[in-house]
Amino acid sequence: MTSSPYTKDVIKTWSELHRDSRELAWELLKKAPGDNKRWEGIIAVTRGGMIPAAIIARELNIRLIDTLCISCYDDHQQVGELKVIKNTMLETDGQGYLVIDDLVDTGATLREVRRLLSAAHIATLYVKPSGEKLVDTFVDKFSQDTWVRFPWDMELGYAQPLVNR
Repeated sequence: MTSSPYTKDVIKTWSELHRDSRELAWELLKKAPGDNKRWEGIIAVTRGGMIPAAIIARELNIRLIDTLCISCYDDHQQVGELKVIKNTMLETDGQGYLVIDDLVDTGATLREVRRLLSAAHIATLYVKPSGEKLVDTFVDKFSQDTWVRFPWDMELGYAQPLVNR
């Protein structure tokens, strides 16, 4: 087993995630295309993009939501083989659509998203340097060696101190 490239942890709470999703919605509202300044719909990248996509859809009053199901992590927080499990059923190059994900890490997933939906506006809550150029709009940036822990991936338990004496 290879060692993890992540040496830091950031824990995001449900409250922070909701606040950051609303902040992203505010930014996306300013960038809405067309004369009516509205997005056509949202394509959520599963699984991480589903919760921010739901919050953004509510805030921007968007009813058309689809998914692009891509997997690139294995069960041990390691980047594995990229698999497109379900391509969006919308027949579009993405023009006028938002693609929402929680985080861009290495950029592998979003490179595939760009290939499939070249004209879409890609928005993520968080970016890391390796994938930042693939994202049109984001809320916050973390170093490449930071593992972002989302509330849906955690359970309550003992927290190991940074220093053991």
